[in-house]
Amino acid sequence: MFRLLDIKKNPEGVNFSEKLDLKADLQSRNPDILDLLDVEATGQVKYDNKMYFLDYLLSYQMTLPSSRSMEPVLMTESYPVSEIFMEAADLESLAGDVEADLILVVEGDEIDLAESVADNILLSVPLKVLTPSEEADDAYPEGQDWQVLSEEEYAISQAEKKEANSPFAGLSGLFDQE
Repeated sequence: MFRLLDIKKNPEGVNFSEKLDLKADLQSRNPDILDLLDVEATGQVKYDNKMYFLDYLLSYQMTLPSSRSMEPVLMTESYPVSEIFMEAADLESLAGDVEADLILVVEGDEIDLAESVADNILLSVPLKVLTPSEEADDAYPEGQDWQVLSEEEYAISQAEKKEANSPFAGLSGLFDQE
C-alpha cells in the first residue's frame, strides 16, 4: 500500500520491488487458477498534476487447466502495467479535460498495489490454454457420434452441407462427357 501523502512528498516518485502472495485471493475469484507462484511487481509510483502514476513490471507463474484435456499447464508471464489514479474530487473538476475511462478513482488515502496486481492478473487469464503437445498436434477430442471441430473445419462442413442440400445438386454431372 502506498499512502497518498507519502507519494506527494517524493517528487521523484517512490520505487518499489514487491513479492506478493495472492494465490488464495485469486483462486477464490477464479477457480480455474490451479496455482500461482513468484508474483513480483517492480516499478514506481509518482504524483504529478493531481494524478498518481503507477508503473510496474509484473511477473508471475500461473498454472491453469488445459482447454482441451484439463491437464495442468504452467504459464510464465511478464508484462508492464501502467495505471493512472485520481482522487474523486479532482476527477470531477477535470472531467472535460481528461478521458475519465482511463483513470481509476483512489478509494481512501492509499493506493493498494496488491489489488492492482490481482486485477491485472485476472484480466490476463487466457481463454485458450494448451499443453505443448496439444499445441503441436491439431487433433481435437472426439468420441462416439461426436467430434470437436475448429472454426475453419466447421465452416467447410457447413458449406458442404449447403451445397449438398441445394436443389440443383442432382443436376451436377448431367452434362459431363463420358
